[in-house]
Amino acid sequence: MPGAEEKLTALGIALPPPLKLPPGMVLPFPWVNVRGNRAYISGHGPQEPDGSLAGPFGAVGDSVSLEEAQASARKVGLSMLSSLRRELGSLDRITGWCRVHGMVNSAPGFTQTPAVMNGFSDLILEVFGPEVGRHARTAIGVAALPFDLPVEIEAEVMIEG
Repeated sequence: MPGAEEKLTALGIALPPPLKLPPGMVLPFPWVNVRGNRAYISGHGPQEPDGSLAGPFGAVGDSVSLEEAQASARKVGLSMLSSLRRELGSLDRITGWCRVHGMVNSAPGFTQTPAVMNGFSDLILEVFGPEVGRHARTAIGVAALPFDLPVEIEAEVMIEG
């Protein structure tokens, strides 16, 4: 069975470069924090292929449609995979996805947060397969996210030395 790196190539998926932060912005934390056989992934947002934040921006169920939010969640996955590759050297070091926590910038009354998160989960399962890619998941609606992003996702994965 092909590894995650081979699968990305076969699918023609290119990962974005590091996030382009606004001038003067410094993050006091790493994107990926490796501790033993675990990698804890800080909250990521959707990125364009050039490393900039990807729109549309705003609340899902208001200025952002469900379909647009699902596409944003997939882009979050690509951003996260890019950070993991930079930190680990290869995505093939990931032996299991443990948990995923998704936050959806939700308009009042929007209750389809799990459907939004499917854009992320589907990507992870496509790249890693069901054995490595399956994960526990939470999808919550929030009143706002940084930069007016529609989706922010954090995760935890198991890795081999």
